[in-house]
Amino acid sequence: MRIITDIKKLKNIRSPVVTIGNFDGIHRGHRKVLDAVRKRAQQLNVPAVVYTFEPHPLKVVAPHKSPPLLTTLEEKIGLIKASGIDYLILARFTKEFASQHPKKFVEDVLVKQLKAKEVWVGHDYAFGKGRAGTIEHLKELGNKFGFKVSVIPACKKRGLIVSSSKIREYVKDGKIKQAASLLARPYAVSGKVVKGRNVGKHLGFPTANISVHNELIPKDGIYAVRVFLGKKIYRGAANIGFAPTFHTSKRAVEVHIIGFNGNIYGKKMKMEFIERLRGEKTFKNAKDLAIQIKKDVEGIKKILK
Repeated sequence: MRIITDIKKLKNIRSPVVTIGNFDGIHRGHRKVLDAVRKRAQQLNVPAVVYTFEPHPLKVVAPHKSPPLLTTLEEKIGLIKASGIDYLILARFTKEFASQHPKKFVEDVLVKQLKAKEVWVGHDYAFGKGRAGTIEHLKELGNKFGFKVSVIPACKKRGLIVSSSKIREYVKDGKIKQAASLLARPYAVSGKVVKGRNVGKHLGFPTANISVHNELIPKDGIYAVRVFLGKKIYRGAANIGFAPTFHTSKRAVEVHIIGFNGNIYGKKMKMEFIERLRGEKTFKNAKDLAIQIKKDVEGIKKILK
């Protein structure tokens, strides 16, 4: 997959099949669109193109309304690449770009720069200044400029429309299994291992403290997680929160990697959240906390066996 950050440098592209959107989370609905675009491009023997924005448009036009994103840019790129897309265009989203009339966006981007043969969008797609451009408007412009518009119906799971906003809600509430159902994979965060409080080590359960790159961290509590470290995968017991037994004031994300003992400071780590065991509790003393952690670890071993 070729990644294009300056569309003016995109040359000699042959009448591609294009899809446009934010694609935060790359959930089931997004995958449905990406799969359709890839298959259609293969049928026509032309490139499959994803046109997306960096940063997320709301971060520019309404920062106070901008939601925490489900995926980092690196994760989003990796997931789009895995879907078999040929070109990913990362358009720089600015206030000037946001003020474009829908027709100008279509004429400048889809017609002149991309020379799109077909444009595929999700059921709720809108574009241009103030999202004034509707799907019907896009179809009218397609008829005028000679490209076909196809709309992918809403993707539903157990009667619920799959959306990034619903997944964010689940993650914030610690409903990790429900989030995974809509994502079609476990929710994950990644980051770098940093120096922590060393509380776990003194309790007999050393933990790796993670400086998380993701904007959305699940609800405080204890989780069964899969830990990706280098090329290896481990089982882990993750704790998110403030360690109330020790009266700390800083929220932390830390994980006890089961069966691992090594120095990993500065290393990059990814964690997939599989199940939430419980919320954070305050214990009378460190001994009681250690007993509970042992129970948590045994429970997690069974979940991830």
